[in-house]
Amino acid sequence: MADRRPSMAERRPSMQNSRRPSVIPHLAGIEKPVLPTTPDECDVLICGTGLVESVLAAALAWQGSNVLHVDSNPYYGDTCSTLTIEQIKAWCHHVNSNSPGFHGFTKALLYIPRPNKLNSKDYSIDLTPRILFAKSDLLSLLIKSRVFRYLEFQSISNFHTFENDSFGKMSSSKEEIFTDQSLSLSSKRSLMKLMKFVFEYDNEENAALLAQHKTTPFVKFVEEKYRLLPGQINELCYTLGLSSTPDIQTPQAMSRIRRYLISFNVYGNFPALYSKFGGPGEISQGFCRSAAVAGATYKLDTTLQSFDSETKLATFKDGTKVKVSEKVVCSPSQAPTGSQYTPERKYEVTRLVTIVEKSCKEWFSDGDSAAVVVFPPNSLPSLNKFPVQVMIMGPGSGCCPNGQCIWYLSTIEKGEKARLDVESGLKKLEESILRESEDSGFDVALNDEDIVVRPDGTASVINSVKLGKSYKEFVPKEKLTFLFKLMFTQFTSVEPFGVASESVYRRASKEEVSSLAASGAPDKGIVYSNMPSAEISYDGIVTEAKLLYTSIVGSDDDFFDVDFEDEDETDQISNQNNNDSAIVDEDDEEFKDEMDFEL
Repeated sequence: MADRRPSMAERRPSMQNSRRPSVIPHLAGIEKPVLPTTPDECDVLICGTGLVESVLAAALAWQGSNVLHVDSNPYYGDTCSTLTIEQIKAWCHHVNSNSPGFHGFTKALLYIPRPNKLNSKDYSIDLTPRILFAKSDLLSLLIKSRVFRYLEFQSISNFHTFENDSFGKMSSSKEEIFTDQSLSLSSKRSLMKLMKFVFEYDNEENAALLAQHKTTPFVKFVEEKYRLLPGQINELCYTLGLSSTPDIQTPQAMSRIRRYLISFNVYGNFPALYSKFGGPGEISQGFCRSAAVAGATYKLDTTLQSFDSETKLATFKDGTKVKVSEKVVCSPSQAPTGSQYTPERKYEVTRLVTIVEKSCKEWFSDGDSAAVVVFPPNSLPSLNKFPVQVMIMGPGSGCCPNGQCIWYLSTIEKGEKARLDVESGLKKLEESILRESEDSGFDVALNDEDIVVRPDGTASVINSVKLGKSYKEFVPKEKLTFLFKLMFTQFTSVEPFGVASESVYRRASKEEVSSLAASGAPDKGIVYSNMPSAEISYDGIVTEAKLLYTSIVGSDDDFFDVDFEDEDETDQISNQNNNDSAIVDEDDEEFKDEMDFEL
């Protein structure tokens, strides 16, 4: 392949020596050429190396199944890949030409005004960016499976809400709420009552109250019961809870808020992490490496042409065949070339990805190189009905060179309105970073209300990105340089507000089957996974992988039930940025698979 991202081993040669290199085999297509031949038979054939499929492949391989894992692309990750600039160009061409394998995406628009400033391999661009909460089933699985050893994690501590033309950093801990001088005493009491309710939702009294309001919109519930102001509700629902819709019901919203609160201060003064050098695409490779250790076979550039459910023969585009004794699992993008199957398009997510020539350090906390920004409904000039969510990745993330930054904007709005909303959000981001930038020559005047003194005597600014009304007429001395813009629409059958709930994925899978039957596609014997959801966390990944695992094995009782030879070791998830680190104690009884947030 002419252009590819450096492999994990190439990126971290110094770390590989401590990771049993004699045990961990190289993955075909990453460190060595693709295997020249295809095995004659296997137990399970998995088409597509997306995150769900990669988790499934590793689980099956460690359970003892003979797994053949292929992908029609020359890279790993499938619909959640992490790609270079050149790979993004090819991806856009395939999407716009409606090529087989790319039907889950549409209307890919790519603009590169200064190509001479971009070295393709210096960039890792996610098709479906994600953050990882410290208390989550995927992080538990990464530790249990030892896959975290192939990855590097960094913290995200800054979550910003856009309101009244300013970005405010959330107050989410007791200390921050009590010392926030922008909140009245009654507001502080109401927020503390709500936080207590979230932590104690399962006691008899709270459970009964929640049952009474299981169909009540969260916004209405907290407004009436806790008398919260619109700004506080926005922070809770859209920034802390990361809800992608204003219609989210009270139980779902409460579970999202709890997800954040129980994740905060687990490994440090932050609630979430992200994988360095890329998101889901990077983690997918980690699980593929784990599957390879357990004996799975990998082949890239391998397209499934057909599967005969009677003879159990799978035929690939190059003419090779393999007999599958148990199941064929396909990503929606990897449907056989003769199939009429297209992914269910019940829900949409529109994404805008930009590379800016600025470090954007003003958005990050010390030691961080990433942040989350949320535009609540009706906060943009476009009068957005749905929130616009933004993930910002700085140069320390390993995804772009120094002095640059990648912005990921997304919304579940549909059609041209969606594009108008993300473009409006982009404009506000541009204005704010120019106002706040030290290079602009614009000094922000702070007063006593802007600064809070912590109990330990340290002082900090309440709003890490301060854009008060008095700055609206500010004209920057510089212009922001955009090096890259990519916009596209992705389809999925997974509810945008779904948390780690089996019912969400069972329902989505049934809809996929119904759609497949209606199309008359000859895909008998093939089990399809779902297109990635609009969720910007990793919630649901393990849930869907377990459902697929159960459809093959019969239950998920032995899902990654593996006794590793170094079980007694204490492992670490290292934050390589400065001295911050997240330490994981394998014997910590608190850290278990407990992220089923369906209340």
